[in-house]
Amino acid sequence: MPEDIRTPPADDALFHDPEGGVPRLVAIMARLRHAELGCPWDLEQDFATIAPYTIEEAYEVAEAIAEDDMPALRDELGDLLFQSVYHARLAEERGAFDFADVVRAISDKMIRRHPHVFGAESREKSTEQQTRDWEKIKAAERADRPETRSALDGVAAGLPALTRAVKLQNRAARVGFDWPDTGGVIDKIVEEAGELREARDAGEEAARLAEEYGDLLFVMANLGRHLGVDPEAALRAANAKFTRRFHAIEAALAAKGRSTAESDLAEMDALWSEAKARGL
Repeated sequence: MPEDIRTPPADDALFHDPEGGVPRLVAIMARLRHAELGCPWDLEQDFATIAPYTIEEAYEVAEAIAEDDMPALRDELGDLLFQSVYHARLAEERGAFDFADVVRAISDKMIRRHPHVFGAESREKSTEQQTRDWEKIKAAERADRPETRSALDGVAAGLPALTRAVKLQNRAARVGFDWPDTGGVIDKIVEEAGELREARDAGEEAARLAEEYGDLLFVMANLGRHLGVDPEAALRAANAKFTRRFHAIEAALAAKGRSTAESDLAEMDALWSEAKARGL
Protein backbone atom coordinates (compact mmCIF):
# COMPACT_ATOMS: atom_id res chain seq x y z
CA MET A 1 0.00 0.00 0.00
CA PRO A 2 1.22 3.55 -0.64
CA GLU A 3 2.55 5.60 2.23
CA ASP A 4 -0.12 7.81 3.81
CA ILE A 5 0.52 11.21 2.20
CA ARG A 6 -0.37 12.86 5.50
CA THR A 7 2.53 11.16 7.29
CA PRO A 8 5.97 12.76 6.81
CA PRO A 9 9.03 10.53 6.36
CA ALA A 10 10.42 9.39 9.71
CA ASP A 11 13.86 10.94 9.22
CA ASP A 12 13.82 14.52 7.88
CA ALA A 13 17.62 14.54 7.98
CA LEU A 14 17.53 12.59 4.72
CA PHE A 15 16.34 15.72 2.89
CA HIS A 16 19.58 17.50 3.71
CA ASP A 17 21.97 14.59 3.17
CA PRO A 18 23.94 15.27 -0.05
CA GLU A 19 24.85 11.57 -0.18
CA GLY A 20 21.25 10.43 0.18
CA GLY A 21 21.04 9.35 -3.45
CA VAL A 22 17.80 8.13 -4.98
CA PRO A 23 16.10 7.50 -1.58
CA ARG A 24 16.61 11.20 -0.83
CA LEU A 25 14.97 12.20 -4.11
CA VAL A 26 12.03 9.86 -3.52
CA ALA A 27 11.61 11.26 0.00
CA ILE A 28 11.70 14.84 -1.32
CA MET A 29 8.94 13.97 -3.78
CA ALA A 30 6.87 12.40 -1.00
CA ARG A 31 7.21 15.58 1.10
CA LEU A 32 6.24 17.79 -1.84
CA ARG A 33 3.01 15.78 -2.13
CA HIS A 34 2.37 15.67 1.62
CA ALA A 35 -1.19 16.85 2.30
CA GLU A 36 -0.23 19.09 5.22
CA LEU A 37 3.50 19.80 4.84
CA GLY A 38 3.90 19.74 1.07
CA CYS A 39 3.86 22.30 -1.72
CA PRO A 40 0.39 23.61 -2.70
CA TRP A 41 1.35 23.66 -6.39
CA ASP A 42 2.63 20.08 -6.36
CA LEU A 43 -0.50 18.91 -4.53
CA GLU A 44 -2.66 20.25 -7.37
CA GLN A 45 -0.84 18.30 -10.09
CA ASP A 46 -1.79 15.03 -11.73
CA PHE A 47 -0.42 12.85 -14.55
CA ALA A 48 -1.92 15.02 -17.27
CA THR A 49 -0.60 18.34 -15.93
CA ILE A 50 2.91 16.96 -15.34
CA ALA A 51 3.22 15.18 -18.72
CA PRO A 52 4.07 18.37 -20.70
CA TYR A 53 6.95 19.05 -18.33
CA THR A 54 8.21 15.50 -18.85
CA ILE A 55 8.29 16.02 -22.61
CA GLU A 56 9.96 19.42 -22.21
CA GLU A 57 12.68 17.98 -19.98
CA ALA A 58 13.44 15.25 -22.54
CA TYR A 59 13.95 17.91 -25.20
CA GLU A 60 16.22 19.88 -22.89
CA VAL A 61 18.34 16.75 -22.40
CA ALA A 62 18.61 16.44 -26.18
CA GLU A 63 19.61 20.11 -26.47
CA ALA A 64 22.36 19.74 -23.86
CA ILE A 65 23.69 16.72 -25.75
CA ALA A 66 23.61 18.59 -29.06
CA GLU A 67 25.59 21.43 -27.48
CA ASP A 68 28.00 19.00 -25.77
CA ASP A 69 27.32 20.89 -22.52
CA MET A 70 28.14 18.41 -19.76
CA PRO A 71 27.13 20.60 -16.78
CA ALA A 72 23.80 21.31 -18.47
CA LEU A 73 23.37 17.63 -19.33
CA ARG A 74 23.93 16.68 -15.67
CA ASP A 75 21.24 19.13 -14.59
CA GLU A 76 18.79 18.22 -17.34
CA LEU A 77 19.15 14.48 -16.66
CA GLY A 78 18.33 15.25 -13.04
CA ASP A 79 15.23 17.14 -14.11
CA LEU A 80 14.18 14.22 -16.29
CA LEU A 81 14.80 11.73 -13.46
CA PHE A 82 12.66 13.87 -11.20
CA GLN A 83 9.82 13.56 -13.73
CA SER A 84 9.98 9.77 -13.41
CA VAL A 85 9.93 10.04 -9.62
CA TYR A 86 6.98 12.45 -9.84
CA HIS A 87 4.86 10.13 -11.98
CA ALA A 88 5.79 7.15 -9.82
CA ARG A 89 4.68 9.06 -6.71
CA LEU A 90 1.32 9.87 -8.30
CA ALA A 91 0.89 6.20 -9.15
CA GLU A 92 1.89 5.16 -5.62
CA GLU A 93 -0.81 7.40 -4.17
CA ARG A 94 -3.31 5.49 -6.32
CA GLY A 95 -1.96 2.18 -5.10
CA ALA A 96 -0.86 1.25 -8.63
CA PHE A 97 2.95 1.02 -8.32
CA ASP A 98 5.88 2.91 -6.83
CA PHE A 99 9.35 3.99 -7.94
CA ALA A 100 10.88 0.68 -6.85
CA ASP A 101 8.45 -1.09 -9.19
CA VAL A 102 9.55 1.19 -12.03
CA VAL A 103 13.21 0.36 -11.38
CA ARG A 104 12.46 -3.34 -11.15
CA ALA A 105 10.46 -3.33 -14.39
CA ILE A 106 13.13 -1.57 -16.46
CA SER A 107 15.89 -3.74 -14.97
CA ASP A 108 13.96 -6.91 -15.82
CA LYS A 109 13.29 -5.60 -19.34
CA MET A 110 16.96 -4.79 -20.01
CA ILE A 111 18.05 -8.25 -18.85
CA ARG A 112 15.31 -9.90 -20.94
CA ARG A 113 16.25 -7.94 -24.05
CA HIS A 114 20.00 -8.54 -23.75
CA PRO A 115 20.35 -12.34 -23.67
CA HIS A 116 23.77 -11.95 -25.31
CA VAL A 117 24.95 -10.02 -22.23
CA PHE A 118 22.99 -11.50 -19.32
CA GLY A 119 22.08 -14.90 -20.78
CA ALA A 120 23.60 -17.78 -22.65
CA GLU A 121 23.61 -16.24 -26.13
CA SER A 122 26.91 -15.34 -27.76
CA ARG A 123 28.06 -11.73 -27.76
CA GLU A 124 29.59 -12.31 -31.21
CA LYS A 125 26.87 -10.44 -33.08
CA SER A 126 26.88 -7.38 -35.29
CA THR A 127 25.09 -4.26 -34.15
CA GLU A 128 22.53 -4.89 -36.89
CA GLN A 129 21.87 -8.44 -35.65
CA GLN A 130 21.50 -7.23 -32.08
CA THR A 131 18.98 -4.64 -33.27
CA ARG A 132 17.00 -7.30 -35.14
CA ASP A 133 17.02 -9.57 -32.09
CA TRP A 134 15.86 -6.67 -29.90
CA GLU A 135 12.92 -6.06 -32.20
CA LYS A 136 12.04 -9.77 -32.21
CA ILE A 137 11.98 -9.81 -28.41
CA LYS A 138 9.80 -6.68 -28.38
CA ALA A 139 7.44 -8.27 -30.91
CA ALA A 140 7.17 -11.39 -28.76
CA GLU A 141 6.38 -9.25 -25.72
CA ARG A 142 3.62 -7.46 -27.62
CA ALA A 143 2.20 -10.76 -28.84
CA ASP A 144 1.78 -11.85 -25.22
CA ARG A 145 -0.46 -8.88 -24.52
CA PRO A 146 -4.12 -9.69 -25.21
CA GLU A 147 -4.89 -6.10 -26.22
CA THR A 148 -2.31 -6.17 -29.04
CA ARG A 149 -4.09 -6.62 -32.37
CA SER A 150 -2.16 -4.53 -34.89
CA ALA A 151 1.45 -4.32 -35.99
CA LEU A 152 1.17 -0.61 -35.22
CA ASP A 153 0.01 -1.06 -31.61
CA GLY A 154 2.24 0.46 -28.97
CA VAL A 155 3.51 3.46 -30.96
CA ALA A 156 2.70 6.30 -28.59
CA ALA A 157 0.37 8.95 -29.99
CA GLY A 158 2.13 11.60 -27.92
CA LEU A 159 5.47 11.27 -29.70
CA PRO A 160 6.71 14.15 -31.88
CA ALA A 161 4.99 13.71 -35.22
CA LEU A 162 8.13 13.02 -37.28
CA THR A 163 9.42 10.51 -34.76
CA ARG A 164 6.06 8.75 -34.64
CA ALA A 165 5.93 8.65 -38.44
CA VAL A 166 9.26 6.80 -38.54
CA LYS A 167 8.17 4.36 -35.83
CA LEU A 168 4.90 3.62 -37.64
CA GLN A 169 6.82 3.08 -40.88
CA ASN A 170 9.28 0.76 -39.14
CA ARG A 171 6.41 -1.28 -37.76
CA ALA A 172 4.78 -1.55 -41.19
CA ALA A 173 8.13 -2.49 -42.75
CA ARG A 174 8.45 -5.47 -40.39
CA VAL A 175 5.43 -7.08 -42.07
CA GLY A 176 6.66 -6.24 -45.57
CA PHE A 177 4.80 -2.97 -46.20
CA ASP A 178 7.71 -0.85 -47.40
CA TRP A 179 9.58 0.32 -50.47
CA PRO A 180 12.59 -1.87 -51.28
CA ASP A 181 14.88 1.13 -51.82
CA THR A 182 15.02 4.93 -51.77
CA GLY A 183 14.04 5.20 -55.43
CA GLY A 184 10.42 4.40 -54.72
CA VAL A 185 10.35 6.82 -51.80
CA ILE A 186 11.73 9.68 -53.90
CA ASP A 187 9.19 8.96 -56.63
CA LYS A 188 6.47 9.16 -53.99
CA ILE A 189 7.86 12.50 -52.75
CA VAL A 190 7.60 13.87 -56.30
CA GLU A 191 4.04 12.56 -56.54
CA GLU A 192 3.00 14.07 -53.20
CA ALA A 193 4.66 17.40 -54.01
CA GLY A 194 2.70 17.45 -57.27
CA GLU A 195 -0.56 16.81 -55.46
CA LEU A 196 0.20 19.63 -53.04
CA ARG A 197 0.91 21.98 -55.94
CA GLU A 198 -2.33 20.96 -57.65
CA ALA A 199 -4.31 21.57 -54.46
CA ARG A 200 -2.73 25.00 -54.08
CA ASP A 201 -3.30 25.97 -57.72
CA ALA A 202 -6.91 24.80 -57.52
CA GLY A 203 -7.52 27.06 -54.53
CA GLU A 204 -8.41 24.15 -52.26
CA GLU A 205 -9.48 24.91 -48.71
CA ALA A 206 -6.95 24.95 -45.90
CA ALA A 207 -7.89 21.48 -44.62
CA ARG A 208 -7.09 19.91 -48.00
CA LEU A 209 -3.79 21.76 -48.25
CA ALA A 210 -2.89 20.62 -44.74
CA GLU A 211 -3.71 17.02 -45.67
CA GLU A 212 -1.51 17.11 -48.77
CA TYR A 213 1.28 18.83 -46.85
CA GLY A 214 1.04 16.16 -44.14
CA ASP A 215 1.32 13.41 -46.77
CA LEU A 216 4.49 15.04 -48.10
CA LEU A 217 6.02 15.30 -44.61
CA PHE A 218 5.16 11.66 -43.92
CA VAL A 219 6.99 10.50 -47.04
CA MET A 220 9.93 12.78 -46.24
CA ALA A 221 10.17 11.05 -42.86
CA ASN A 222 10.17 7.74 -44.70
CA LEU A 223 13.06 8.89 -46.90
CA GLY A 224 15.01 9.79 -43.77
CA ARG A 225 14.35 6.31 -42.41
CA HIS A 226 15.65 4.69 -45.61
CA LEU A 227 18.73 6.92 -45.55
CA GLY A 228 19.43 6.21 -41.90
CA VAL A 229 18.75 9.85 -41.00
CA ASP A 230 16.67 10.78 -37.95
CA PRO A 231 14.16 13.38 -39.24
CA GLU A 232 13.81 15.05 -35.82
CA ALA A 233 17.58 15.39 -35.41
CA ALA A 234 18.02 16.57 -39.00
CA LEU A 235 15.33 19.23 -38.58
CA ARG A 236 16.80 20.36 -35.25
CA ALA A 237 20.18 20.77 -36.98
CA ALA A 238 18.55 22.71 -39.81
CA ASN A 239 16.81 24.96 -37.26
CA ALA A 240 20.13 25.61 -35.54
CA LYS A 241 21.81 26.40 -38.86
CA PHE A 242 19.02 28.80 -39.83
CA THR A 243 19.34 30.51 -36.44
CA ARG A 244 23.12 30.93 -36.80
CA ARG A 245 22.85 32.40 -40.28
CA PHE A 246 19.98 34.72 -39.43
CA HIS A 247 21.89 35.98 -36.40
CA ALA A 248 24.79 36.66 -38.78
CA ILE A 249 22.48 38.73 -40.99
CA GLU A 250 21.32 40.73 -37.98
CA ALA A 251 24.91 41.26 -36.80
CA ALA A 252 26.06 42.40 -40.24
CA LEU A 253 23.22 44.90 -40.50
CA ALA A 254 23.80 46.11 -36.94
CA ALA A 255 27.45 46.78 -37.85
CA LYS A 256 26.09 49.16 -40.50
CA GLY A 257 23.81 50.81 -37.96
CA ARG A 258 20.67 49.23 -39.42
CA SER A 259 18.11 46.56 -38.58
CA THR A 260 16.33 43.89 -40.62
CA ALA A 261 13.32 46.20 -40.80
CA GLU A 262 15.51 48.69 -42.66
CA SER A 263 16.83 46.09 -45.11
CA ASP A 264 15.25 44.17 -47.96
CA LEU A 265 15.19 40.57 -49.14
CA ALA A 266 17.96 41.01 -51.73
CA GLU A 267 20.40 42.44 -49.18
CA MET A 268 19.52 39.88 -46.51
CA ASP A 269 19.84 37.05 -49.02
CA ALA A 270 23.33 38.29 -49.95
CA LEU A 271 24.30 38.42 -46.28
CA TRP A 272 22.90 34.91 -45.87
CA SER A 273 25.17 33.71 -48.68
CA GLU A 274 28.14 35.36 -46.98
CA ALA A 275 27.32 33.60 -43.71
CA LYS A 276 27.00 30.31 -45.57
CA ALA A 277 30.39 30.87 -47.25
CA ARG A 278 31.92 31.37 -43.80
CA GLY A 279 30.64 27.95 -42.76
CA LEU A 280 27.94 29.16 -40.42
